[in-house]
Amino acid sequence: MTSAAGRFITLEGIEGVGKTTNVEFVRGLLEAHGVEVVVTREPGGTPLGEEVRELLLDHRHDGMAADTELLLMFAARAEHIARVIRPALAAGRWVICDRFTDATFAYQGGGRGIGFERVALLADWVHRDLQPDLTLLLDLPVETGLMRAGRRNNADRFEKEKLDFFERVRDAYLRLALQEPQRFRVITADAPLKHVQARLQEVMTEWLATRIS
Repeated sequence: MTSAAGRFITLEGIEGVGKTTNVEFVRGLLEAHGVEVVVTREPGGTPLGEEVRELLLDHRHDGMAADTELLLMFAARAEHIARVIRPALAAGRWVICDRFTDATFAYQGGGRGIGFERVALLADWVHRDLQPDLTLLLDLPVETGLMRAGRRNNADRFEKEKLDFFERVRDAYLRLALQEPQRFRVITADAPLKHVQARLQEVMTEWLATRIS
């Protein structure tokens, strides 16, 4: 039996850390506790957001200005929050999101060099007091992540960025985790999947102990 309040959980990390696989794993853990779960992703999560996602990932827009990229991310997010995230939480459902604003701090703030301050201004405007209750940061060395991601066909506009871009992204993620240790749990993803998921289960079990009634 769950509490009446919905909870907001996000999974973050660079390319190749296994977010998509582990989103489903975390969903299974929650559903085993009787939690009603909504799984979504960013950019995307709504019809409009998915169209923006296509723009952001498409190689036709390789020359996109960093500010344009940033604003498109938040435009998709505003729709996502209004149409999916806030309604689900208000109804007592738990939301698991594959990336949220931490990804914008990491990719646009760190990777593109826009800086945390400007991203924070937009975050405050678009979602104000809405923050994840728990953020699971899957972390591994950049070269390992890119090697894993390189096995995919049709790498997108971000996946084809250079090594130093992803080093800045990873550094930004770890900086965020240091700033908010009460929200972040850093999971080492440079291990066999069964070990990563054993650690995820351990973290989730501990976190859920005070949030399930």
